[in-house]
Amino acid sequence: MIRADLLVTDVAEVATLAAGAVPRRGTAMGELGLVRDAAIAVAGGRIAWIGPARRRSREVRLRSGGRAVSAGGGAVVPGFVDAHTHVLFAGDRAFELPLKVAGASYAEIARRGGGLYATVRATRAASDRTLLAETAARIRRMARHGTTTVEVKSGYALDVPGELRLLRLIPRLAGEVGLAVVPTFLGAHAVPPEHAGRPDAYIDRLVRLALPTIARERLARFCDVFCEPGFFSPAQSERLLRAALELGLGAKVHAEEFVRSGGARLAARLGATSADHLLASTAGDRRALAVAGVTAVLLPLTAYTSSPAGRIPGREMVDAGVAVALGTDCSPNSWVESMPLVLAHAVHRGRMTPSEALTAATVNAAHAIGLPGVGTLQAGGSADFSVFPFASVEQLGYRFDALPEAVYRQGNPVFSRRLRE
Repeated sequence: MIRADLLVTDVAEVATLAAGAVPRRGTAMGELGLVRDAAIAVAGGRIAWIGPARRRSREVRLRSGGRAVSAGGGAVVPGFVDAHTHVLFAGDRAFELPLKVAGASYAEIARRGGGLYATVRATRAASDRTLLAETAARIRRMARHGTTTVEVKSGYALDVPGELRLLRLIPRLAGEVGLAVVPTFLGAHAVPPEHAGRPDAYIDRLVRLALPTIARERLARFCDVFCEPGFFSPAQSERLLRAALELGLGAKVHAEEFVRSGGARLAARLGATSADHLLASTAGDRRALAVAGVTAVLLPLTAYTSSPAGRIPGREMVDAGVAVALGTDCSPNSWVESMPLVLAHAVHRGRMTPSEALTAATVNAAHAIGLPGVGTLQAGGSADFSVFPFASVEQLGYRFDALPEAVYRQGNPVFSRRLRE
């Protein structure tokens, strides 16, 4: 008999995503491992049992002092894994909207000293206390939408001491918000003003001064680079990423966001963990990513805010056999904190099915940030899950306004509205 600390009953449907190879590709992205009329038992922060409610009384008993909550006929899914964020920043850029509406591009706004550079100025000037408070507030709001794991990039300091400061804040941030946080080094987010016209010199500083410290102090799991004209070339990006790989960091590439730059092919050639954005990628790029086993991290709301006429190549990536993950890309340029909203855009504009989008936001997203075993609900795994107030998980992706009734991280409530005990 299994003894549980927490028992969730009256679950109409649970998506376990427990079976199959990771990451999921092709038709496997539509296989959710559904259990209907289910119950879930948690012990020690982990899933102790999950299965049909009719078996629960024979196999599970609540410990003395344990809690039983009713999902009220709702659906349960693994906690969302946000595979791509720039959430660590100060200030905002609402003042840019008139420029965007008038047709100014991301690169044009950046050349005028706005865009990313405005956030760099604000972030450099902000105290640690301000950065922690503002970022923690954003992540807590993400949790209210069902996110239990989030990737957090540096990238808004653009100098070695400042980037190291941001990375050293991330463990403190994780402690404040109580979620799983994966740090990524994005010192090569743009060429800083101090190195204007000298990107090679800046890459040299990152290779010589930043990467060895990051590896020695284990400040990041990944190194990312913005491979795009006006930012860093494929050759400059490759130099940085090869140095990172030699030091034991994983590689990620901001690739083909605005124009086809060669970033996707670079990711494939290096065997990067992921290539992200990919709005301008081609069929050949997709084949290369599929063969190399590189996960495509797609960011539907960024496509919407930066290029309303565009859309993520979700259907094309799935059909090409590329493992697809999703992220909010939460940043001052595309301030998005809701993963359910991301799923809805992946479905309605990216032409992914609701099941594929859910897979991309859980188990595949966990793979994209190096967390095996996360993004599923199975015995022995972390009890990270959300309860939604509808009977089928297919409502995720269909509805733009989906909000969970409760969110649990390691069996503890991160957020709860109305679950009955």
